[in-house]
Amino acid sequence: MKILVVDDEKLLVKGMKFNLENEGYEVECAYDGAAAVELARNGHFDLVIMDVMMPEMDGIEACQHIREFSNVPVIMLTAKSEDADKLMGFESGADDYLTKPFNILELKARVRALLRRAAGTQRSAGTVLTVGDLALNTEERSASKGGTTVELTAKEYDLVELLMRNPRRVYSRENLMNVVWGYSYGGDYRTVDVHIRRLREKLETDPAQPEYILTKWGVGYYFKG
Repeated sequence: MKILVVDDEKLLVKGMKFNLENEGYEVECAYDGAAAVELARNGHFDLVIMDVMMPEMDGIEACQHIREFSNVPVIMLTAKSEDADKLMGFESGADDYLTKPFNILELKARVRALLRRAAGTQRSAGTVLTVGDLALNTEERSASKGGTTVELTAKEYDLVELLMRNPRRVYSRENLMNVVWGYSYGGDYRTVDVHIRRLREKLETDPAQPEYILTKWGVGYYFKG
């Protein structure tokens, strides 16, 4: 597995590189967003770990550029703990985030979880889930609408697969956070709302009047089977 680590704090980058290489990963490094985009465009990476606040191009903009050509899982690092900053990261296409300072053991746990999901080790091979004009190929972790491929991030895919596998079952935002992300954000579950909105924009004919991913007001979300 090959990981791109991006941060303008060179000492922090050195520490992450050392610890991740000790886990058996191949690690490349960059120190600004523009360099990260070029490396991601020209090399194959299984995961990107990227700081938000960087010179030349910040992590939010860099993630947006990377999403134009790749669905590689992205973990954002931020020194800020405000909800708005976290949501901006998810809006840009990030899959996960860590607030500095963080425990290196937690970083490694997040890395393992994202890589495991991206590799699809927890899915049933060869399954195609089809509802209406939507289809998920769980072997390839790909989605299509009306026969046209729809590009989803790792977390977007995990979320819609869970909902499609359990039609008409209503999940609270807390349930979805715990199942799809594997942990709690301490009460801030608007991350789920962001991902649901992005899925509707990609999969629904009219996101304002969704046919598939529906809201149970005051409870949560469900997939209309």
